[in-house]
Amino acid sequence: MNTGVKITAFAAALAATFGTAYGVGKGVGPIDEPKKAEHSGHAEAAPGTSHEKESGKEQGGDGHAGHEAGAANAPAAGGLQVSEAGYTLALDTPTPALGKSTLKFSVKDAAGKKVTAFTTEHGKELHFIVASRDLTVFRHLHPVKAADGTWSVDADLPAAGGYKAFADFKPAVPGAQGVTLGADLSVPGAFAPKPMPPVTPTADVDGYQVRLGGTLNPGKAGELRLTVTKAGKPVTNLEPYLGAYGHLVALREGDLAYLHVHPNEGGPGPDVSFTATAPSSGTYRLFLDFQHEGKVRTAAFTVRAGATGAAQPAPAGASTGAPAESGHEAGGHSHG
Repeated sequence: MNTGVKITAFAAALAATFGTAYGVGKGVGPIDEPKKAEHSGHAEAAPGTSHEKESGKEQGGDGHAGHEAGAANAPAAGGLQVSEAGYTLALDTPTPALGKSTLKFSVKDAAGKKVTAFTTEHGKELHFIVASRDLTVFRHLHPVKAADGTWSVDADLPAAGGYKAFADFKPAVPGAQGVTLGADLSVPGAFAPKPMPPVTPTADVDGYQVRLGGTLNPGKAGELRLTVTKAGKPVTNLEPYLGAYGHLVALREGDLAYLHVHPNEGGPGPDVSFTATAPSSGTYRLFLDFQHEGKVRTAAFTVRAGATGAAQPAPAGASTGAPAESGHEAGGHSHG
């Protein structure tokens, strides 16, 4: 698995929206889909197993001070290369306009030909993520593939500056492994980077509150626990989205090392759990997608791997972070 975080699912599979339900007697897991040992950048593990796949170092990427701690025992980071395992992410629109535009790209093989055959994973042949370098804009998009292998999708990039696009896929060839490739985008205009949002254990989005508990440890598996409520009441009827009750993307500050994970087995909320290993100490941004009442929403968190209590539950009555703007756009959903 080509991910920036090693997932060792203690119940079945990992995801950015929901996993095993603790304290309610029901689990939260993939819907009508057989378990797989590993796939394109997503982690799904049977109890007691772990998966990892090396991806190498990003060329010309930003540095990330403090990432050395725990690196010896941690999985390799994912999404740091534009080319890997004989495949290349080729962006046709590397400088999209500010605001709404259409992104086009392809995946090319070692001979330079566009790949047209992919294995469907969690309802899609390819998962496409775009995030700003300051990690304040996040887009989980669902591009459409043309017959010649060109993918296209509409996106709204609201701020000028640097972005990174990730293509997460598994080629439809015998023995193929999942691949996560990353390439840079640049939106022209005056760039004003925003500070990293503060570490808080709760996120508010569209009247929902998601509480994060547990720890993200460098080089060591740790449990992440998420609880979804609305108007103070637990949400126990989360809806399937892309074959699961939720998805989680984790990006490391600096180089944007990538992880896309899927849920442990369990019921549709309110509690969800994940087992994850950070590739290094440092600051990470977690983006949790979940669907309820027909709409996909994204809750975002800032956590520090290696910091004591980095993702501990908030005490009763603790204040939450600023509400996150999220909503659907053509071909996907957004946070930013």
